[in-house]
Amino acid sequence: MGYKCIRVATAAVLLILLILGPAAAVERPFGEILQALPSASYEAKATLIRELAETGHPRAVPVLRALSEGDLYVRKADQRVFIVRKGEGGYDLVDPLSGEPAGQAGRRDVKRIGINNTLRNVLAAQLASLSLAAPEAAVRRAAVAQMLGELDASLAATLRARLAEEPDRGVRGMIREALALVDLQAADEATRLAAVQTLHGSLTPEARVRLMALAADPEAGEALRTQARQAVASIDRWRSFYRLMETVFFGLSAGSVLLLAAIGLAITFGVMGVINMAHGEFLMLGAYTAYVLQQLLPGQVGLAVVLAVPAAFAVTGLVGVAIERGLIRHLYGRPLETLLLTFGLSLILQQAVRTIFSPLNRSVATPAWMSGAWQINPALALTYNRLAIILFALAVFLALLALLRFTRLGLQVRAVSQDRQMAQALGVRSEWVDALTFGLGAGIAGIGGVALSQLTNVGPNLGQAYIIDSFLVVVFGGVGNLWGTLVAALTLGLANKFLEPAAGAVLAKILVLVFIILFIQRRPRGLFPQRGRAAEA
Repeated sequence: MGYKCIRVATAAVLLILLILGPAAAVERPFGEILQALPSASYEAKATLIRELAETGHPRAVPVLRALSEGDLYVRKADQRVFIVRKGEGGYDLVDPLSGEPAGQAGRRDVKRIGINNTLRNVLAAQLASLSLAAPEAAVRRAAVAQMLGELDASLAATLRARLAEEPDRGVRGMIREALALVDLQAADEATRLAAVQTLHGSLTPEARVRLMALAADPEAGEALRTQARQAVASIDRWRSFYRLMETVFFGLSAGSVLLLAAIGLAITFGVMGVINMAHGEFLMLGAYTAYVLQQLLPGQVGLAVVLAVPAAFAVTGLVGVAIERGLIRHLYGRPLETLLLTFGLSLILQQAVRTIFSPLNRSVATPAWMSGAWQINPALALTYNRLAIILFALAVFLALLALLRFTRLGLQVRAVSQDRQMAQALGVRSEWVDALTFGLGAGIAGIGGVALSQLTNVGPNLGQAYIIDSFLVVVFGGVGNLWGTLVAALTLGLANKFLEPAAGAVLAKILVLVFIILFIQRRPRGLFPQRGRAAEA
């Protein structure tokens, strides 16, 4: 009887183990698998790596990436696993399960968990699989792009499995290109020809390199080499086109900065006839306003840049009004004296900035939303800061156009610029129009300096690099004409960017200057001449 009870109990235990055993294996904790890594053999580590990936744990990707990059260590004292970062005099430990800091350790207190080339391939495949399953298309796209340089049979199998279920069209296209790179090494010539056709319009550097190697491979068939050469030629044509688009983009961004620098000069010169050699220093003051606001708002880079726009407009506008009321109004009708006065003012403003901020250049941080680039394709990327400046310059231009067209001040500015004496006879206080116009032009230059601070360092000589180009824009476009200023600024920006690669920066500016001199000989009033009695006088 007792023997029979033992047999029944044994059978029951075995049945329970059979039922619970697989579940326990499936539900093996992430931390337990991780702790088994240091003492496991290389063959066992491959299995453990796959198990870590299959758990679906939110820390699986950082842990596997740390193992792949050699940043996963075990502490000798208690055999606990940590992600490490090199610190001063030792290592900073990070808890792999939570991602939180876990203290520090000396270099001899921890030991790296070793891997070999086979394990690196396993890790790459598992990381790729995890990234390819991410919900964000951008993450999946980046995963495929990262795999292009290290494709092997295991990664190719992962990509083929993902292709059938990938919902995003762009990611599917990248996966097909990646698989085509693998198929270029196939033994079957038909498969290789199909791969060449797939890569015919590819813009990835890996595709061009592989196709060039295939085109020069004496062991490949003539038809295959011909197709590869044609594919390389097609890729080169498309890359040249996108380089052209990139040059146009950089030219438009340079032209946008010129527009912000010159548009204020255009309206002050058109209304008052003043050659303001200190206009470049208003750009400098606007840029320093952005720098000061970032110092006053530490940690609030984006807010500081946004607030710098109205602040720079107010600061430089008030400085402009003060200069006009205090000095320039006494020299109307005496252009040579005005030119010398404003040149002296530019030197005084530069020295004042050197005294307050020192002669050293200052850096204005770029907000996160203006950092990085919009990667349209592997051959074309548009930086967010330049794109923002183009849009900002157009917004300022449209706002100024609306102010001059639909406001009382704009009506008076247009009246004074066309016929000052008649405007005065109708009750327009031309002296205040002059002051407000000068302040408006200075304020626009100030916000142009804020935009410029996102492209270059801020220094006392910042405005000197743009004053000559600003006058060229005003003369080329037509004095006092906003549309002429827009067209001239963008034209000169594009011309400089197209000439610089071939002629160099200095010679490009000389060629542009020669062109404008020849142009002015034929059209002395510029592209869009000013109208009115003042222009005819």
